[in-house]
Amino acid sequence: MKVLLANPRGFCAGVRRAVEIVNKALEIYGSPLYVKHEIVHNKFVVEQLKEKGVIFVDKVEDVPEGKVVVFSAHGSAPEEYEKAKERNLTVVDATCPLVTKVHLEARRYTREGYNIILIGYKGHIEVLGTAAEGKGNVYMIETEEEAKEIKFDDGKKLAYLTQTTLSVEETKNIIAILKKRFPEITEPSSSDICFSTTNRQMAVKEIAEKSQVVLVVGSKNSSNSNRLREVAESVGADAYLIDGADEIEESWLSGVETVGVTAGASAPDILIRGVVDFLKDVGASELEEVVSVEEKIRFPLPKIG
Repeated sequence: MKVLLANPRGFCAGVRRAVEIVNKALEIYGSPLYVKHEIVHNKFVVEQLKEKGVIFVDKVEDVPEGKVVVFSAHGSAPEEYEKAKERNLTVVDATCPLVTKVHLEARRYTREGYNIILIGYKGHIEVLGTAAEGKGNVYMIETEEEAKEIKFDDGKKLAYLTQTTLSVEETKNIIAILKKRFPEITEPSSSDICFSTTNRQMAVKEIAEKSQVVLVVGSKNSSNSNRLREVAESVGADAYLIDGADEIEESWLSGVETVGVTAGASAPDILIRGVVDFLKDVGASELEEVVSVEEKIRFPLPKIG
């Protein structure tokens, strides 16, 4: 059995930055350190940080007054910052710069009187934060059907934005429908889908075209990891989303000549190595890294302390 290892895979620049921010905040402020929402959507990363003294909370109100709170990489609504100020909290902001870009676009469109169509998963934490920037002028859609049905009065100024962790494939038809229905709709100056998401989707497609099975390392609540599984399936591979090697079923590999391995943007390298080691233990004799594009971008840390 041959293993094709996608490159790029695993931690993206935004996730790496967010994890580094939490670790730096622990050094400076000590534990317990409060983090609003999971810093990134990966069970292993979250459990590791809990062991270091991080306490994850769902609401700013759950942080004791006067303490330090880190806002997660997914972005937070403006009112969350106001609540933190009211509680005299020190906020360390780990929002991914690419999510911040979308927030700034939402604020600008709102100031300029646009109604904003936001393409994304309605319950996702990133989408909720972006929508809150629109002050009631954001309309969320997920599907082509919703793009066909959404209505606005004539003369309304319209713009669209997208969740950063969607796939290019799943948004292109929705965007095409919006442009056909609303020819004057304003689009972002550059795509909102982050380069890391796009790069990982290109990479998994390349290995999936040569594999019978693709293993995607990532947690079930990771949007970009789910998209990688879907992309692999779209080109004919059997694809499985796993948190780590212990979730692999050997029956998946029965009769398989080539298996692809990739990882979502929130999955650390240690989990990927564990999957590769498992495959070697069950008979993989050849490992090839397939480089689709080189990623060299790193985001600087904010001032902490």
